[in-house]
Amino acid sequence: MLYFFCLLYKQCLSSLIDKTLNVCPAGLFVEKDEASAVVRQKRAAAQLSLSQLESLKEVCEANMACEHMMDTNGIIAAYTAYYGPIPY
Repeated sequence: MLYFFCLLYKQCLSSLIDKTLNVCPAGLFVEKDEASAVVRQKRAAAQLSLSQLESLKEVCEANMACEHMMDTNGIIAAYTAYYGPIPY
C-alpha cells in the first residue's frame, strides 16, 4: 500500500515538474486518470516476464529522453510514450 502511495506522489511531482515548479496543491491526491495510469503501469509490468522487461529497458536506454522518463515514470510508461504499444 505504501508503494502505491509513493507511486502516486512520484506521479504528482513529475507531472508538476513538466507544467510548473509549484508545489502540488492537492498534496498526495491526483486526478483519477493519472492514478489509473499508475495502476495500469503496475499491472502491465506484473504481466511481463523479467526478460521481456529487460529487453524493453535495453531499447529505451538507447534514447536519453526515454531513459530519463524510465527513471522517473517507469519502463512501461517510457517505452509506450516513445515506441508505442509493447509488442509482447
